[in-house]
Amino acid sequence: MNRKLWSEQDFELLRRLYPSRPTTEVAKTLGRSLSNIYAQATSLGLKKSQEFLDSDESGLLRKGQTRPGSERTQFQKGQVPFNKGLRRPGWGPGRMKETQFQKGSRSGIAADNWRPVGTILSDHEGYLRIKVREAEHGKEATGFGNTKVWPLYGRYIWEQHKGPIPPKHIVTFKDRDRSNCSIDNLELISMSENARRNSIWRTLPRELAEVIQLNGALKRKLRKLNEEQNHGPSESPLRNARSA
Repeated sequence: MNRKLWSEQDFELLRRLYPSRPTTEVAKTLGRSLSNIYAQATSLGLKKSQEFLDSDESGLLRKGQTRPGSERTQFQKGQVPFNKGLRRPGWGPGRMKETQFQKGSRSGIAADNWRPVGTILSDHEGYLRIKVREAEHGKEATGFGNTKVWPLYGRYIWEQHKGPIPPKHIVTFKDRDRSNCSIDNLELISMSENARRNSIWRTLPRELAEVIQLNGALKRKLRKLNEEQNHGPSESPLRNARSA
C-alpha cells in the first residue's frame, strides 16, 4: 500500500498556508486530498484566521448574499405559493393514500405483540397481569412495565371486590400460588407485614413460620386492644405473663 508520508517541511508548509488560504489551494500545493488536509489540520489544532473568514476567498455567504444562479429557484418578493389557503388533510397524489400508515394500524413485531383489552398473561416472575386499556400511542410504554395498562391481576380482582388498595399495602396469596387469583385466596397486608413474613419463610419450615406468624399477629392484636384501653405497653398481659 503506497502512502505519502508527511515530512517536517510538509507540516511547516501546512501551518503557514492553512490559516490564510483556501483549503483546495493548500491541498493542491501539498499534492494531497482535501480529507487528508482537514485531518492533519485538526490534529495540529490549525484553524482559519478571522481575516481569511471575512474575505471573499473563504466562500462564506454574508447576510443577504446568495449563491450564483440560485436566484432562479428562489421565491421572489410578492410571489404567492401555489398551495396557499388550501386545506387538504389526508390528501396524497396517485396511490400514496393507499400505502400510507393508517391511524391505529400495526405491523411487524408490534402487530405480533399486541393483545386486546381483557387479556390475562403471566409475567417473568409468574404473576398474572390483565390488560385494562390501550396505551396512549407514543406517550407511554405498552408492556408489563406500564402498570396502568397491565396491572397485577390479583390487585385488579381485589379492587373489583373490595375497593381501592390503601397506600403501602399489597395483595398476597394465602396459598402462595401467584396464579391463584380467586378472591378467597387473596389477602391485603401492609408492606412491613410482608417483609416480616418473607424473612421468616426464608429460614424456617413453612408450618413453623405460619405458627410464628399467627402468634405474632395475636400478640399485636392484644397489644392494640390493651393500648386502646389506655394501658401502657408495660402493662400488656402478654408481657406480664412472660415476666411471671
